[in-house]
Amino acid sequence: LMHADAISLLKSRLTCLVPVVELDLQHANGRTLAEAVSATTPVPAHTNAAVDGYAFAQSALAMPGRTAGLTITGRATAGHPMAYAVAPGQAARIFTGAVMPEATDTVVMQEDVELLGDGTSVVIPADLKRGANVRKAGEDVAAGCVLFSRGDIVRPQDLAALASIGRSRVACFERVRVAIVSTGDEVQPAGSGPLAPGEIYDANAPMLAALATMAGANVTALGIWPDTADVVRERLAATAEDFDVILTSGGASLGEEDHMSRALSALGQRHLWQLAIKPGRPMMFGQLKAGARDCVVVGLPGNPVAVFVCFLMYVFPLLRAAGGARWPEPRRYMIPAAFAFSGRKTGRREFWRGRIVETPSGLAAEKFARDGSGLISGLRWSDGLIDIPEDTGDIAEGDRVAFIPFSEFGFV
Repeated sequence: LMHADAISLLKSRLTCLVPVVELDLQHANGRTLAEAVSATTPVPAHTNAAVDGYAFAQSALAMPGRTAGLTITGRATAGHPMAYAVAPGQAARIFTGAVMPEATDTVVMQEDVELLGDGTSVVIPADLKRGANVRKAGEDVAAGCVLFSRGDIVRPQDLAALASIGRSRVACFERVRVAIVSTGDEVQPAGSGPLAPGEIYDANAPMLAALATMAGANVTALGIWPDTADVVRERLAATAEDFDVILTSGGASLGEEDHMSRALSALGQRHLWQLAIKPGRPMMFGQLKAGARDCVVVGLPGNPVAVFVCFLMYVFPLLRAAGGARWPEPRRYMIPAAFAFSGRKTGRREFWRGRIVETPSGLAAEKFARDGSGLISGLRWSDGLIDIPEDTGDIAEGDRVAFIPFSEFGFV
């Protein structure tokens, strides 16, 4: 299956898998909104001063020259507005955030004025524009404005916006419950002691757990399952009862000992099997019934680079969509290649490890020298992926390539 076809298939098969809960703002950061939110009041709620100074009616200025002798008639501070209007020829002492007194429309900064005599009147520059240093009611958010849509992910700045319109609680989707499973008799947990010949430490599980957490999920690592068909099938069925998504690594190819795909086919439906991408060709996606609901199963390859790439391109958006968010297609930035590559085989999508470098001509994309899907060092070296379409052949230095920074997925 081609990359674009795989994305279309995933979108068509996925629905939100989680219920809704109401949360205090302090617990809403990073969560997906389950409601649209509109402002019931304007922000700011009142027209107010943007600086410390003096409020007056701009029409009181004598032109040309300087206006002297505006009588200081009162004082307005934040939270303590003046109770009466400012008459023509008068000014009010005002402080940042204070409500503009009635009949005033302009504020002059205190450092731009001259106080006369005993400080009962003030000289104001004649060229001050009407409305200077004033924040209008609703200039940030108008009453009735839709601030958020269902499916938006709440960020720290969004918490400020919600609080500014008086919201202390919002309806959010629950986090997607994700189980992380590694497979293979050769796979051993890190810290289990020296490796026997042919064994490897499980590098995928901690990486997947971190990636899934960054995608907004609640993650549980279920350890390493053996290469035994009956055990895999039994555990897959039991795990589906308690989780929304099961992520496995290894056991998704065509080998005789790869039991995960056979178990999924026996228990439910396997919708996706092989991808025309590199790295990551053996990836499966399917669903199985767990009572009245569906559990999504994604079988990732065994090599860490392939796991990483497949997670970013397919599982990250899948988890967001399963958690009620809109499908987040990563942005691609077209920048010159700081490398050349010849002899590329067309017909498949490739995702190369890359990073942005400074050149005399500006920013460019550099490629990690080796393409092996087991080279974790390439992931650590890179700060993004270079997306090479199926029909692209040789690349010359300076050709523009599509760069996907890891910041598109919430990390650097």
